[in-house]
Amino acid sequence: MSKVWAWLFLLVAAAVTMFPFLWMLSASVMQPNEIFRPGVNLVSQEPTFSNYATALTKAPLVRFLGNGVIVTVAIAVLQLAVIVPAGYAFARLRFRGQRFLFLLVLAALAVPAYVRAIPNFLALSSWGLINTYPALILPFIGSAFGIFLMRQFFRQLPGELIDAAKLDGCNTGQLIWHVLLPLTRPALAAFAVFSVVSHWNDFFWPLVVVRTSRMYTPPAGIAFFASADGGENWGVIMAAGVIVITPLVLFFLVARRQFVASLAQSAVKG
Repeated sequence: MSKVWAWLFLLVAAAVTMFPFLWMLSASVMQPNEIFRPGVNLVSQEPTFSNYATALTKAPLVRFLGNGVIVTVAIAVLQLAVIVPAGYAFARLRFRGQRFLFLLVLAALAVPAYVRAIPNFLALSSWGLINTYPALILPFIGSAFGIFLMRQFFRQLPGELIDAAKLDGCNTGQLIWHVLLPLTRPALAAFAVFSVVSHWNDFFWPLVVVRTSRMYTPPAGIAFFASADGGENWGVIMAAGVIVITPLVLFFLVARRQFVASLAQSAVKG
C-alpha cells in the first residue's frame, strides 16, 4: 500500500506540474472563442495550426531563439571554463586566503540578482556595451553555485587517483582535462542543465540592458510580441510559448541521463 500511495502522490504532483504546459499546448491550437469558453477546455473542437504560422510570421521568433542560443551557450561554456579550475583549486590546492575566498563564494550565493544588476549595468554602460551580446553574457560567466558544486565533486574523488596521475607526469592542466573531467561529467551535465534553463528563461536582465527588439532573448521577446499584439490573440501567444520552450525540452531529453546520474551519485555519496 505504501507504493500505491507513493505512486498516487507522484501522479497528482505530476498532473499539477504539467497542467499549465498541457493547457498552453492545447490553447496553441485553439480558436480565440474556444480559449475563453467557460470551464477547463484541454481539447479543441476545431484544432488549427495557423497560430504557429502566425506566431512565426508576426514576430521574429527565429531571431529571439537565435539570441537565446547564442547567450545561453556562451554563458554555459564560459561558466564551465571558470568553475572547473576554480573548483579544483578550492578542493585540492592550498594557498593563502583560500578559506576567506571560499567564504566570499558562499556569501555570493546569498546576494540576489537584482542587487547585482545596478553595478553590472553601470559597468557595462561605462564600457559602451549596452544592447550587445557581451552585456547579456559577461555578468554571468562566474557562478558561485557552480564553483561550490565542482569543489564538492572534486573533494569526493580519491586523492590516490590524483597522486597517481602526478606520478605519471601529468601537470595541472592535463590532470584536470584528461583525468578529472571525465569523472565529473555528471556534475558538469547537471550544472549545464541548470545554467541553460536559468539563462534561457531569464526575463529581468534582458529588459535592463537591451534597447532594441532584435536583441531580445525568448522570454523578453514573447513579452514584447504580446505587448505589440495587444495581448488579444492568446492562441498565437501560446503557440509562441510552445516554440520557445521546445529547445529546452529537447536539451533536457538529451542531457537527462547525465543529470539523473549526477543526482543519484550525490545522493549515494551524501
